[in-house]
Amino acid sequence: MTYSIQWLRSFIFTFQMYLVMAVMGIFYFPWALANREGAYRGARMYCKWVRWTASWMIGLKSEVRGKIPSGELLVAGKHQSFLDIIMIVSVVRQPKFIMKSSLVWAPVLGQYALRIGCVPVNRGKRSEAIRKMLHEVQLGTSPAGQLIIYPQGTRVAPGDEEPYKIGTGALYLETGQACVPAATNVGLFWPRNGIYRKPGLAIVEFLPKIEQGLNKEEFMNALEGTIESRSNELMKEAGFYELHSNNR
Repeated sequence: MTYSIQWLRSFIFTFQMYLVMAVMGIFYFPWALANREGAYRGARMYCKWVRWTASWMIGLKSEVRGKIPSGELLVAGKHQSFLDIIMIVSVVRQPKFIMKSSLVWAPVLGQYALRIGCVPVNRGKRSEAIRKMLHEVQLGTSPAGQLIIYPQGTRVAPGDEEPYKIGTGALYLETGQACVPAATNVGLFWPRNGIYRKPGLAIVEFLPKIEQGLNKEEFMNALEGTIESRSNELMKEAGFYELHSNNR
């Protein structure tokens, strides 16, 4: 398949993906307002739709491995593109994120994010926002669930390096919750920017839980070592390092 044909297929896929986001957002909105389960269902169904259409429109299959996290805990994932978010939300029962406060005003996305319990954070006020979230969960005014975080703080392309931010360790201590690491290879097929998507098998894998009891440094070492080593294995499984070395 030529690059131009795959690019055109990618463009059509991307266009319908955002169109359906608006359509599903409107369709599920009354239910989401009446009952938080409607917001979870709408978000989950949309993410499943994206995965399904990607499989036949652009030849990009997706697979989630490992035990799906449940209960009140942290999920710390490798972040390579929008696809790893989509895959996690498609299977996790009560996902929520720490997000920039400005995203609250994003059409559809912002309203659903607030409804499922995402935590809007202003610059320099993360600890205050986390304490507020934990207090609201205890009072029953905010939902418990799986708080999804990205320790590197940004999308990192395959082969690139970005330090793990110590704030993730602080969050582990502040919440008193166990943490499930998540590895991925999705950036090989769905890049951080641009339209072009490659066919292949994108994988997100949930890894063994890191229980409470570690200090900040021990936790960060365990988290980074686990996520990076398994993500490298998943990328090697997809042929990345062989292709990378041959292109040098």
